[in-house]
Amino acid sequence: MTNPEWLERAARRGRSEPWSMAYTFEQYRQIEGINEDTLAEELGCTQETLHWMSLCRRPEGDSFSEQCTAIAQKFGVDRLMLMQVIRHVDVINAFSKGTRSESTTTLRMAAQDHLPDEETDT
Repeated sequence: MTNPEWLERAARRGRSEPWSMAYTFEQYRQIEGINEDTLAEELGCTQETLHWMSLCRRPEGDSFSEQCTAIAQKFGVDRLMLMQVIRHVDVINAFSKGTRSESTTTLRMAAQDHLPDEETDT
């Protein structure tokens, strides 16, 4: 197996790990409806470089900006675009969770609407 083959396989496997950049890149691609080539182009890198970045831990916490800078410098990609990709996924996920929470609350309220003593005798 050549370097790019194992690298591509490793990047694909990372798509199921929420802590990985592979997971974030996959979510971004699905949200935007783009392929790997287009994402690599947006970040200003090759597909192989995208696969290498996919193996990185996803930046988070207080040092988010510093972590993004380190990844961008290591792989020679546009730091601002990398940050935009990650934050775009964060925003979409936050809205999705908010929508799910609201609908769950509505269902719970609807379920509580019908009290047991209101049941009719048949």
